[in-house]
Amino acid sequence: MQPPPSSDRDYIAIADHGLQNFELTWSRIGNLHTAALISIDGSVESYCYPNFDSPSVFARILDKDKGGHFSITPTVSFSTKQNYLPSSNVLQTKFLNEKGAEGITTKPLLHWLIRRVEVIRGSMPLLMQCAPAFDYARASHQTSIASDTTCVQYQQQKAIFTSDALTLDLRYVTASLLDNVQPPEITLNLLDLSSKGHKGLAVSSEMTLHEGQVITFVFREPPTPSVAQTHLAADPHLTKELVNGLFFSTNKYWNDWIRNSTYGGSWKEAVHRSALALKLLVYEPTGAVVASPTFSLPEYIGGTRNWDYRATWIRDSSFVYYALIRLGFTHEANGFIDFIFERLRDRNPDGSIQIMYTIHGGKELQEIELTHLDGHKGSKPDWKRRCRSSSTGQLDISDSRYQSHGVQDIYGEFQKFGKPLAYDDWVLVRELVDYVVANRKEPDLSIWEVRNKKRNFTYSKVMMWVAIDRGLRLADKRSLPCPKRDVWLQARDELYEEIMAKAWDKEHQHFGQSYEDTDLLDSAVLIMPLVFFMQASDPRFVSTLKQILKTPERGGLTSNNLVYRYDVKKTDDGVGGEEGTFGLCTLWCVEALTRAGQYDPTMLRRSVSMFEDFLLYLNHVGLCTEEISEAGEGLGNAVQGFTHVTLISAAYNLSRTLGYIGGRK
Repeated sequence: MQPPPSSDRDYIAIADHGLQNFELTWSRIGNLHTAALISIDGSVESYCYPNFDSPSVFARILDKDKGGHFSITPTVSFSTKQNYLPSSNVLQTKFLNEKGAEGITTKPLLHWLIRRVEVIRGSMPLLMQCAPAFDYARASHQTSIASDTTCVQYQQQKAIFTSDALTLDLRYVTASLLDNVQPPEITLNLLDLSSKGHKGLAVSSEMTLHEGQVITFVFREPPTPSVAQTHLAADPHLTKELVNGLFFSTNKYWNDWIRNSTYGGSWKEAVHRSALALKLLVYEPTGAVVASPTFSLPEYIGGTRNWDYRATWIRDSSFVYYALIRLGFTHEANGFIDFIFERLRDRNPDGSIQIMYTIHGGKELQEIELTHLDGHKGSKPDWKRRCRSSSTGQLDISDSRYQSHGVQDIYGEFQKFGKPLAYDDWVLVRELVDYVVANRKEPDLSIWEVRNKKRNFTYSKVMMWVAIDRGLRLADKRSLPCPKRDVWLQARDELYEEIMAKAWDKEHQHFGQSYEDTDLLDSAVLIMPLVFFMQASDPRFVSTLKQILKTPERGGLTSNNLVYRYDVKKTDDGVGGEEGTFGLCTLWCVEALTRAGQYDPTMLRRSVSMFEDFLLYLNHVGLCTEEISEAGEGLGNAVQGFTHVTLISAAYNLSRTLGYIGGRK
């Protein structure tokens, strides 16, 4: 049982949150713009508005005192359960004690965050607090309580929060599900949290709800008068019929969407939850897929590795596209590829593309620090995007030379399942391959975007090989004109020989992190058989894989059947500090073992074991954090899109391999 809430509420663990989306459109469901984390005790802990990369309104997960929150919590001791409704992204939190049970469902439509509270047994005393902290808790705001003229059922109140840049309001509608029970009555009161660092008043309400009573809170940006006159539906009258309709239509949308999945393999529940999570990360106005909806969550409690992932990475594109295509979600896949090709049409002056873009397609990603926030459990946030602002003339695009692999690789799948490749797009691809060929010998900062010196990282060289190889494959498969075919072919083969000669450590019998540091292991090299650079049965790769599978104490990278990126004690990445095991690397290892397991049954058994173990570290609603500590605690930003993408891929290929080995296919 959890104790009733107090003013000294501590941090809730990163993994103890569910992700809720917000669908922002007047006329239809599905126009995804942002998302929020909701804790198991009923608090909105992280919410940026109006878009994924907008400043936060609630950021309690980063500062328990002044970060801002929207909580609905019992005032008596309780136990809690949290789940998604079946085949849906509608999140439900249930509070239980001896005298009552109460559920909160959180769902979106319009520019609204809707939180529906219903007591299903007995009675439950509750405390609601809505305490926004605008602009990452840096901006002051004014709060007022006024009559709500949009609610036609009763004379009731609404709260209005006004900052210099944004105005939001909190409304509610009450109802009863039983004939002999009256709707609840509540009163909003101003709440002063300035002693905790808040820069504006909050509102609160204490209430006791009985069986059958329902209250629905609506937190939203009210339309301006001009918008309301042009779009009458922008500010509809608030009625129980309206909010009930929003609930059913939202849930139906998600049920219908996941029903389009073509996946029929094993671990279907985990795969579909990953697909639903991935859909939450789609920014539909542009088709971009945000790497994570959160920022500044630590990769090690008390450490400094706290990053902002609310952008879209070109390097992730082929993996995201592959996962979506494999599940049959061609609309989202095609939307993302359109976003990528828009970026190709707007390349940098030297012909390169960036490692990442804003979800709107912008190139400028400023790096700032939010030193006024405490950080999750005291892990002071740097909130660095790991990319300098191009307005300073220091934009770091050094590893964009190998990012074109994503464009080539997704087109391999795109030609099977999507629309045919247009000639003008082929010209763009061709120019990008030319750029890779011309720059293939340059050092870079690797997939991990290290912050010190550039090196010839093995992963980067492999991915440049992939870019050239996929360009050649496309030209041959589609009989496309390829004036520099011989140049590409020579460059591809020379690069392969170079990797085999310079990345291989003869003494330790494994591929190294870079040409300069062949003695250092890096789990990024697990990508080799996944992108068909080499067979997983190749003795060199098998030897590398076996070395990675050893514990760090024995020179490997695997602990508790989970895989580290590299050993931070041996590798200078310019960041410092410690980190947990990486979900992405663990799942790459699962897939590498799966491919090797086609020839070695022990490898296949280890693949199943590692995958099953990884699923144990998903949180209570099936979501992945970026990293996992030695104690099994979720770390880093949540929900991590790349991890869910790789889970889908690992499950797909492992299930397929088990089917072939077992003679079922």
